[in-house]
Amino acid sequence: MRHGFREGRGCSTSTRIQHGLDAGATRRRTSTRCSAGSHVRTVPPEVRAMIHKRDFRAVPELAASVQKVPHSRIRELAEVAMSMDGVLRLYFGESNLPTPEYIKQAAMRALSDGYTFYTENAGLPSLRRAIAAYYTKLQAVDLDPETEIVITASGVQALNVALRSMLDPGDEALVLTPAWPNGSSIVAMSNARARQMAQPLRGDHYGIDFDALEAAITPRTRLLLYTSPSNPLGWVASEQDQQQLLDFARRHNLWLLADEVYDRLYYAGRRLGEPVPSILRKATRDNAVAVVHSFSKSYCMTGWRVGYLIARRDLAFKTAQLNEFIISHASSFAQKAAETALECGEQELARMLERLKENRDFCLGALRAMPRVTIPEPDGAFYLFPKIEGLTDSFDFCRRLLTQTKVGLAPGVAFGAGGEGSVRICYAADRSILEPAMDRLGAFLRAE
Repeated sequence: MRHGFREGRGCSTSTRIQHGLDAGATRRRTSTRCSAGSHVRTVPPEVRAMIHKRDFRAVPELAASVQKVPHSRIRELAEVAMSMDGVLRLYFGESNLPTPEYIKQAAMRALSDGYTFYTENAGLPSLRRAIAAYYTKLQAVDLDPETEIVITASGVQALNVALRSMLDPGDEALVLTPAWPNGSSIVAMSNARARQMAQPLRGDHYGIDFDALEAAITPRTRLLLYTSPSNPLGWVASEQDQQQLLDFARRHNLWLLADEVYDRLYYAGRRLGEPVPSILRKATRDNAVAVVHSFSKSYCMTGWRVGYLIARRDLAFKTAQLNEFIISHASSFAQKAAETALECGEQELARMLERLKENRDFCLGALRAMPRVTIPEPDGAFYLFPKIEGLTDSFDFCRRLLTQTKVGLAPGVAFGAGGEGSVRICYAADRSILEPAMDRLGAFLRAE
């Protein structure tokens, strides 16, 4: 059997095709006799023409929702860089510091204590209680660990199950950009549409264009997704921004989904290490608000894949159910290690923040001395997103920079609307990498 058409012994190719067609149709047909028997099969001329034009294949096509997902432009450059020696790699969004020893020791203790079995789909109760205590202490927010917190296998999985719980096919999501591209891609995978809304640069700070958001509302709009602190901008939503976002979402009956993964990497608070105020401080339980979080950035645990979602009860319940059918649950011993990170991580986090702030200030000074560069001071995360005057193809710029100077940066076009004309620099690296990278970037720009 091939493509649904029966192969008859002694039949010509055209006759074999005809065997799979309806012989009872009443339209005019072209007849062909099979040499293996007396039966006759006919095919309408218009169908024969279609058959000749179409390239039949022996495999089914991929789902349209998957085919719409774009290839990562960052990964595309990284694949080139990985074939080269001596590249100064500043394109990925992770610290070059390893996971702290106290977290690794906690994981080993968990393994010895038998944390090698299934857990609840929503995650270990002890970790959910630790997260609730953490939010009470640092954000003055009371959470029910049993019904409002779901542990996930990474922040991106929390984002995935949240978006899939909020969107139906054909719905629209407003996404503040430039932003980590995974959010828009997950929207597309949900057979929904991401409408990217560029954040304008006003003076030396980024903002939110609420007039543009109002104009973008349609009957299909279901949610607004934003990130604070922002990847790649380093922008942090002010309390006024948060209130306006809540009012906007309530006015239009939208979900408000906040990515707060970088909340501890904040340099504009009253003291270093103070978290960015969460949207949950202003939200009430009747708001359609959810928060995505992760242990990857603040605790150098990118490879551990532990995150969580904070949401109202019905959404939390459904995302825990989705966990069952997607991953069952996050790794049990990794959850225990994450619990220790929350309870014992403040001293290590403070040291990392001092290093990051020094790196940020060094790179800011170096960039501001370069020609054609405009760079506002970021308040959070560990990225710089300089805008380069006259740059219209950031991917080509980063490719040439990589091949000619061995400096690897992420192209701004990868981050959606408003990203073209800029590049992203991850400064969570050693000064022995940052200093030559800034020197080479400056020389490259001066030679352009």
